[in-house]
Amino acid sequence: MPQYLIERNIPGAGSLSPETLQAISQKSCAVLNGLGPTIQWVHSYVTNDQIMCIYRAPNEEILREHARQGGFPADRISEIKTVIDPTTAE
Repeated sequence: MPQYLIERNIPGAGSLSPETLQAISQKSCAVLNGLGPTIQWVHSYVTNDQIMCIYRAPNEEILREHARQGGFPADRISEIKTVIDPTTAE
């Protein structure tokens, strides 16, 4: 299944409270349950003004539908072609 990086521009994201992040996560999971098993949230990174999410999904369209139903921005969606890390240098 392809993996995608979703960039969500959210000013002040790094200052969101744990309760707000929990509510966002709960909303995301509820939408995912409704969309079915072909889309999976792996994890997200929260920075000062963005939340960057890693998802597995068959295509970009279902990711845009997840964002629409959840009320989340999806400012940029990029398919991840490969992953490298320090072991790649070996």
